[in-house]
Amino acid sequence: MALCPRESQLIKRMSETQINTEPPQALSHDPWESAYLRFETPEEEIGKFIGRLNRLGAAQWPRDTEIVELFCGRGNGLIALERLGFTRLEGVDLSPRLIAEYRGPAKCIVADCRKLPFEARSKDVLIVQGGLHHLPNLPPDLEQTFEEMQRVLRKDGRVLFVEPWRTPFLDFIHFVSGIPMIRRLSDKMDAFATMVENELRTYKRWLNQPELIRKVAHHHFVPVRESIAWGKWNFVGMPR
Repeated sequence: MALCPRESQLIKRMSETQINTEPPQALSHDPWESAYLRFETPEEEIGKFIGRLNRLGAAQWPRDTEIVELFCGRGNGLIALERLGFTRLEGVDLSPRLIAEYRGPAKCIVADCRKLPFEARSKDVLIVQGGLHHLPNLPPDLEQTFEEMQRVLRKDGRVLFVEPWRTPFLDFIHFVSGIPMIRRLSDKMDAFATMVENELRTYKRWLNQPELIRKVAHHHFVPVRESIAWGKWNFVGMPR
């Protein structure tokens, strides 16, 4: 079975674990990454992340909490955490190009979320903001990722996930972003549609298996809070 372009890029990078220092312009072109970079400005994304983190309880975490953001992309989630006062931060992503966009004190590593480069019971919080739906194979990759997260988290640690979820609102956005005139008039909608096109196989597979995904999550983590609204699944939990 042929892989979509986004899956091919993900699989190609699975063995990388080095810290990247190359400038963004020196790195390979990826249509999904290019669309992601124009979907929101850094400040728009940082503001979104700050509001989201506060709503999901980050304001109550001690400021010396050891936090790793998985699928951290260009690092705006890390910047949001810095602005909230957290100081012990790390990021992990498969994309050298996106990690090279980050400017800040957190250590960012190019690595595979299914084999995290951290010792067991070494982190307090693991955050994923829109990365699990990129996993090429469900449920095996999700199981392996969650097992690694369980291994790395301290017993009283937390996971925080925010992922796309099929709701009437998301269906409406899909419909609107598929209209050619809308794409011509709105760079944001065109960027969204381009991202969907370049991750279509994994994206559709994720959206079409909500009960399986929640079952796997609940098997590995005890929910502390969970909600589905506005096209997002929000989950905060503790390792079992």
